[in-house]
Amino acid sequence: MTTQPQGPSQSEEKIGVYVCHCGSNIAGTVDVAEVREWAGQRLAGRGVTVARDYKFMCSSLGQELIEKDIKEQGLSRVVVAACSPHLHEGTFRTACGRAGLNPYLCELVSIREQVSWVHTDKHAATDKAKAVVSGGVERVRHHVPLVPLRVAIHPDTLVVGGGIAGIQAALELADAGKKVYLVERDPSIGGHMAQFDKTFPTLDCAACILTPRMVSAGNHPNITLLTWSEVTEVHGYVGNFTVKIRQRARHVKTELCTGCGICQEKCPKKVIDDVYEAGLGYRKAVYTPFPQAVPKYPVIDVENCTYFRKGTCRACEKLCPTGAIDFAQKDEVLTVQVGNIILATGYDLFDPQRVTQYGYGRLANVFTSLEFERLTNAAGPTNGAIVLRDGKTVPKSVGIIHCVGSRDRNFNNYCSAICCMQSLKFAHLVKERTGATVYNFYIDIRTTAKAYDEFYQRVLEEGTLFVRGRVAEVTDAARLPGEEGKLILQVEDTLAGKQRRIPVDKVVLSAGLQPRADAKATAQVFGLSCSADGWFIEKHPKLDPVATMTEGVFIAGCVSGPKDIPASVAQGSAAAARVLSTIDKGEITLEPVRASINATQCSGCRICNTLCPFGAISFLEADRVSEVNPALCQGCGTCVAACPAGAISGTGFSNDQVLSQIEGLLMLNVAYA
Repeated sequence: MTTQPQGPSQSEEKIGVYVCHCGSNIAGTVDVAEVREWAGQRLAGRGVTVARDYKFMCSSLGQELIEKDIKEQGLSRVVVAACSPHLHEGTFRTACGRAGLNPYLCELVSIREQVSWVHTDKHAATDKAKAVVSGGVERVRHHVPLVPLRVAIHPDTLVVGGGIAGIQAALELADAGKKVYLVERDPSIGGHMAQFDKTFPTLDCAACILTPRMVSAGNHPNITLLTWSEVTEVHGYVGNFTVKIRQRARHVKTELCTGCGICQEKCPKKVIDDVYEAGLGYRKAVYTPFPQAVPKYPVIDVENCTYFRKGTCRACEKLCPTGAIDFAQKDEVLTVQVGNIILATGYDLFDPQRVTQYGYGRLANVFTSLEFERLTNAAGPTNGAIVLRDGKTVPKSVGIIHCVGSRDRNFNNYCSAICCMQSLKFAHLVKERTGATVYNFYIDIRTTAKAYDEFYQRVLEEGTLFVRGRVAEVTDAARLPGEEGKLILQVEDTLAGKQRRIPVDKVVLSAGLQPRADAKATAQVFGLSCSADGWFIEKHPKLDPVATMTEGVFIAGCVSGPKDIPASVAQGSAAAARVLSTIDKGEITLEPVRASINATQCSGCRICNTLCPFGAISFLEADRVSEVNPALCQGCGTCVAACPAGAISGTGFSNDQVLSQIEGLLMLNVAYA
C-alpha cells in the first residue's frame, strides 16, 4: 500500500482513488499495483491527488484509510474500485459520511464482477480495470451533494398469504403490538401445510404444529383476518401504502354463523374436492376446506350450488338454525392504509401430466405427491390407509420417482429443495403402514439441513431400495414374466451400469415446486420483478433475502424459490423483524436518486405516466404538466430515456455524469506522457 507522487492538478477537485485486491478475487486477475500506480500518475490531471490499494478495502482498516485521507488530504471526491455497488456502495458511502464528506460524492466502480470475474487474460483485465477507474473519476467530478429523503412509517402491516410463512410473519408482528391485515385467497388460512400428515425429518403431525398457530392468528386482537379475499390494487410508497382488497361473498353471515356444520351436512350437492383433497375426495357445495379451518365459517361454492345454477334447493338456508345463509350477499372492497407489505403467497405444485412418459392421468395407480399426502393423512379420504386407486387394495410394491419436473431442462431446471426428503418420508410411511417393498428412483440425494441425513440413514436401514437414475418411462405394457397387472418403471441404474425394468403396484411422483400461476400478475400489483423461472426477486440473495427492490415490500417463504417448512418459518420471522425495525424508527431514509421534471420543458405528452413501472408520475391537469412523486420513484431511469422533450433528469445519473463516464471509459481525457 503506497501513495503515488501527486502530479500537477488541473482540477479544483481533490479525488482519492482506492483499488481493492478483494483477497485474490480481483488481484488474481488484475495487476492492482499497476492500476493504482497508473491512476495516481495518469489521472493526476483529472484531480486525482491520492491513489492507494489495499487487500480488503471494505474492512474496518480499509475504511479507516479512506476516512483518514478525507480528513488529512482534504479529499472532495472518492472513487473505490472494488466489487459491485449493489454489495458495498453503502459501506463506502457510510465511511465517507463519517469523515465529513457527503456520502454521494463517493463513486464505487466494479472491477470484480465486470473485470476480474469475466476475464482470464491478466494484461487485458488490467487495462480494462484502468478504463473503469478512469470512467469513475470522470463521473465523480460531476457528482453533487445529495440529502436522503425521509418518509414517515404507518404502523400497520399487510401480510398477503396465509400459509405457514405468512402466519408466522403476522404473529411476530401482532405479538409485538402491531396491527396486521392477513389476507388469504382461500376460505381458510393454513396453505399447503394443512394438507400434509407428517413433516420431515421428525415426523411431527403437521396439523399439530400448524393448527395452534392458525387459531392464534384467527383470534389475535391485533390481526384482522381477511380470508376468501385478494389484493386488487396497491398505491403509494413505503410507509404510506393504500391497498384495496376484494373480499368475496361467502354467502354466510359470519356474525351469525356458529360453525355448527349443519349446512354442510344437509347440502345435497357433492363436488369433487380438487384443492384440499387433491381430487381424491368430495366436499359439499357449502363447505369449509377441512375440519380445523380458520375461520370456522363455511363458504358457498357459487359455481356448483344448485340455487345459484337453477334457482332451486336452498336447503342450507332452510335448515340453518341461526339464519346465517345469505344468498344475496355481495363482494366487498375494503381499503386499508399500511406502512409495509409482506408477500408470502407460496407456490404451485408442478403438474406431472406434463411428463407424459410417466403416465399420470392415464395410468390409474400413478399418484402425485400431494395425492399421496392426502392418502396418508388420518383426516384424508381413506383415513390414512395407503391403497390403490380402487380405494381398498393395499400395494405390495411402490416406486417413488424423485425430481418430477425439477432439475429437468424440459421443465424446471432448478432443484425444488423438498423432493428428496419428501420422497424419503413417503418411503418410511409406506414401510411403516403396509410393509411393501419400496423403490426410490433418484438423481442425487440432497439432505443438507439439520437431522436430514440421519433421516436418510434411517430409511436405508428400514430396507428401502434406492436406484440412482432418472426413470425413462412408466408403462403397463408387460413384456416379461411377473409384469402382468403391474406398472413397470424403465430406468438406467447408473450405479449398476445397466438398464432395468422394475414392476410395482403403485407409483408416486414426487412433483417439484413452481411459482404460482399468477405470480407475474401479482408481482405487477406490488411493483416487483420475477426471475426467469418466475420466482419473486429478492434485493440480494445472500445479504437481503427478504427485502425487494421496492422499498417497504418484503417477501417470505416460497415466493422467492422452493423452501421447506423451517426455512419458510425463518423467513416469515425475518420479514417481520425487518418491518418492525422500520415501524419502531417512525420514519425511513430513502435514496435520493430520483427523477425530476423541469415543468418549463414538459409538453404534457404523458408518455412518462404510462411507462413508469412504479406509478410514480402523475399528470397535473391544472398546469398540464407531469410531476414525479419522489417517495414512489425508484430511480430506474425509464422516464428519463423516454421523455421526447428531455424535460426529465435523473438525480445521480445526469447527462453530464453518464457522458463523462463514457469519455473516461474510452480514456479520451487521459493525458498520456
